[in-house]
Amino acid sequence: MDGVLEKAAVKRFIEAKNSLGLQGEVTVLSESARTAQDAASALGVDVGQIASSLVFQLPDSSPVLIITSGRHRIDTDLVARTLGIDSLGRADANYVKVRSGYSVGGVAPIGWLNPATILIDVALNDYQVVWAASGHPHAVFPTSFAELLAATGAKSIIVSDASVRNEC
Repeated sequence: MDGVLEKAAVKRFIEAKNSLGLQGEVTVLSESARTAQDAASALGVDVGQIASSLVFQLPDSSPVLIITSGRHRIDTDLVARTLGIDSLGRADANYVKVRSGYSVGGVAPIGWLNPATILIDVALNDYQVVWAASGHPHAVFPTSFAELLAATGAKSIIVSDASVRNEC
């Protein structure tokens, strides 16, 4: 797909990535990676390797970014209890764009326009390489749980009962 690397949001992501010393290069996908399954299919990887950046609102209306494995849904009640709040508020596309500077489907974990509380799913640590959005639905980059944790200053948490694999 032509021109993706020239988009302002992707350029902002690349600048943030470089300033943080992240090594993975942006990969432009011919198909959209708006969902974890779309991204996994395009990359030929397990859906759990997709680090989806999902945005919610805290009770004070500030954003919380949850970087989660594509292998499961976030249990918002569990996350709210972990944070000691009653509930997480939904964030519409406009809220996400204004707070992060990214459109839904391309929300990157770094390079945000405004600060956010950042949480990361412990399930991502099950994979050597994970893939996250790079500011556009057709742009992703390879990274790792440890690299995302360090770059974002995120708190690692269990976001779903499925976050922890039951291995006998």
